[in-house]
Amino acid sequence: MTRANLSKPSKPSPDHRSQYAVFRAIPTRWSDNDMYGHVNNVVYYGWFDTAINAMLIERGALDIHQGEVVGFVVETQCNYFAPLAFPQTVEAGVRVTESGRSSVRYEIGLFAEGAETAAAQGHFVHVYVDRKSQRPVELSPELAAVVQSLKR
Repeated sequence: MTRANLSKPSKPSPDHRSQYAVFRAIPTRWSDNDMYGHVNNVVYYGWFDTAINAMLIERGALDIHQGEVVGFVVETQCNYFAPLAFPQTVEAGVRVTESGRSSVRYEIGLFAEGAETAAAQGHFVHVYVDRKSQRPVELSPELAAVVQSLKR
């Protein structure tokens, strides 16, 4: 039996905070820590969601209660470089690297407060859909303007 020759992907390295367009401070909670004494990996995805959606709501590009358009997460990924733990404050940096007619790739870097390099980083791809039909729709002018302001 022969073994397949699989090439290893290059190991990602942490981004510098200057690579992100906007930041949101997110306090950790006691319940975020796991039995190993650091924030559990699933919490990082919640922070991604919080950083993106809070910014979109604040900038008038998303109405989660009555808007006709909602964003569905269709892809997500995260790389971890250093642990975060309660009672730290996390600074979530957001940028956009790609956008299409109905989709946006948001990239998020999670930094310990004041740190220059990311403790974790990843991405969410949102497809914006009509709330009722759940079919993709073109980005609204308000959302397109926010997306443009976040491009790096």
